[in-house]
Parts: sequence; C-alpha cells; structure tokens
Amino acid sequence: MTEIKEVENKNSFSTLEVVIITIITVIVSFSLGCFITDHLSNKTKVKSNKYTKKIIKYYDYIIDNYYEDVDKDKLATGAINGMLESLGDDYSYVLKGEDADNFDIELEGAYHGVGIEIVNDKDGNIVIYNTFKNSPAAKAGLKAGDIIKKVNGKTYKSTSELAKYIRKESSNQITITVLRDKKEKEFTINKSNVTIDSVVSKTFEKNNKKIGYIYISIFSNSTAEQFEKELKKLESKKIDSLIIDVRDNSGGHLTTATKIISMFLDSKHIIYQTDTKGKIEKFYSNGKETKKYKIAVLQNKNSASASEMLSAALKEEYGAIVVGENSYGKGTVQEMSNLSKETEFKITTKRWLTPKGNSINKKGVATDFDVKLSDEYKKDPSDKNDNQLQKAIEEISKK
Repeated sequence: MTEIKEVENKNSFSTLEVVIITIITVIVSFSLGCFITDHLSNKTKVKSNKYTKKIIKYYDYIIDNYYEDVDKDKLATGAINGMLESLGDDYSYVLKGEDADNFDIELEGAYHGVGIEIVNDKDGNIVIYNTFKNSPAAKAGLKAGDIIKKVNGKTYKSTSELAKYIRKESSNQITITVLRDKKEKEFTINKSNVTIDSVVSKTFEKNNKKIGYIYISIFSNSTAEQFEKELKKLESKKIDSLIIDVRDNSGGHLTTATKIISMFLDSKHIIYQTDTKGKIEKFYSNGKETKKYKIAVLQNKNSASASEMLSAALKEEYGAIVVGENSYGKGTVQEMSNLSKETEFKITTKRWLTPKGNSINKKGVATDFDVKLSDEYKKDPSDKNDNQLQKAIEEISKK
C-alpha cells in the first residue's frame, strides 16, 4: 500500500491532503529513517545447509502439488518477504512495482519527467502545487495553481493514476490542458532529465553577524552536489556561522551524508563507526580542512538515520550545537538488492555508531537546546514564528 506524504503548505492548499508527484509520480518516504548502502553483489554465494535444503524441498513440493499453475516468481518473492518479516525488523522488507520505482526516484534525486508536484483540492481537482526550477514544465509555462483538466486528451481524478500514466507513457511529448483564470490553456511538454531540489539556502543577520542557513530534505544521490554549491555561495558572502536544518529529513544514502560531513571536517576526524555482529569499523572524513565558523544543527523527532549521523558527527567532532527535539533513533544500515526489474528488497545489515562509539538506535541524538515547535508557527509558518530556528540563530550569533 502506497504511503502518502502530507505537506504543510503556506498558501491556500494548507488544509488539503497533498500528494507530491515527480515525473508526475508520487515521491514517497517508504520507511522513516531510510539509510541505504550499495546494492548487494549478484555473486553472493548460496550456503548449502539443512535450512536451504528445506526451503528448496518445500518450494518444489508446492510447485508440483498445488492444484493450479503457480507463478514461480511470485512464490519466490513471497518466500523472501516471509523471511524478511520473520526478522521482526521494521526496515527489512520487499518493495514491489510502483513502490520500488518511487523509492528509487526519491533516493536517486533525479528522473526523466516533466517536473511538477500536484495535489487534489477539496473539490477533487488535480492542481499543480509546484513546478521544479528549470524543469520542462516550468519552461513550458505551467504554474502553481493551474488545474489539470486533461493529459493527452484524457481526464483524471486520481493523482496515482495520473502518475502511473505519465511514468509509463512511452512518448516523450506530453500535452497538458489546464484551467487558469477560468480559461483553458494547452501546453505541450517534452519530458527530460529533472533534478529534484533537496537543498535550500538563505541568510539571516543578528548581532551584526551574518548567519548562513541550509535546509536538506533528503540525502539523495544529487544532494551533496547541491549542498556544496549552496555552501560555497554562502561562504562567498562571508558568513560568520551556519545553521543546517534536517528537520523531517528521514535519511537517504550513507555516501551522501559522508560527503556533506566531510565538507566540515578534515581526515583526522571519525564520521561514524559500524558494528557488524560485534566487528567495529571506523570511517573517517574525506575532507582536507576543518571549518572554523560556528555550526548549529536543527532537528526534530522525524529527523532520522543519515540526518542523525550528520547531527552526531558535527556535535561530537566539530563542536556544533543541536537545537530542536530529540531525533528519531534510527541507528541501523540497510542494503538493497534487486529480485527482478520491478521488485527489490532491503535488509538491515549493521548498526552504525557515532564517532565516539555511541549507539543512537531507539534513543536518538540528544539536543543541546530542547525546543518544541510553537503553536504560532503551526498557525502561521514563517521564519519569524519558527522558534526552533530563532533559538539556533540566537545561540550562534552570541559573541
């Protein structure tokens, strides 16, 4: 069953259930605290023992004796799913079809599509919530607030159905008819590669100090490059300190988190450790220098896995302060493997530890300044009403 993200919007859609679409397809965070390493090798050796022989024996028995023809691929996938479920681990499971596609899109951080986000409004219309910067949709002239009436001449009410159609459409050319200012307009769009923006930056000033701010929504394959670009932009403005915001960031690629942390620490610093059945391995920064300015990390109870690694590493090795709420507590690492073109599974293979060897699993990263988000922000989300952000600004602007 597809999970749906709900997005708190600052405009007229703030009370609607929002279905985020890329490629026009749903971007989904399938498990809070996703932390993914490289795919498993196809050369993994199969150990022959009484357990594997038992599996083969009953697989063959079912194939030979079931009263109807058996879908062998489905049976094998079901067996693997059953094994993963028996582990009792929330992060080890099978991903099928659209779920697997959406998971890959989110972690890849790029896809071949048109570059819009859509929502269902209270009347059931499909409305464009956002167009990605420099995307085919933005270049064609589609705007937030446009109501999608037809796609290639066909009407849709379900965002999921529309997502599936656009993703599977073999033609690169998509014609979208929208209602804007009570008039219908038609746009012909050529699908192309779209990068999903996962990093946003800006600056604040307080006590005659210039404070940089970077928000990271997910640690996808394209996030480190985006982060480095925004960091250089801020440093060129001579910032005195930096706030890194990973609130509601559920994780992503281990390699991406490592690259970002390495931008602040030289190679003498440990970024994290892993514990694989009692075997401890330390991983060091790839950086050439340790930055000098103050850093604050903003986190909340939904900040998980790679976000927690960043918070812990910068707190223990850099001396950064952590502001907000205790994080989620996802201290394990998963690996991905393909079962078929449309099916994948992920399995937990190890625990990760902080640079000082502490496990945050089911405990989270503790804050230096515990601040719950105010009711004023929930009613009117703005930087001024963001008391967690304001506390971070206050602390790192002190002399």
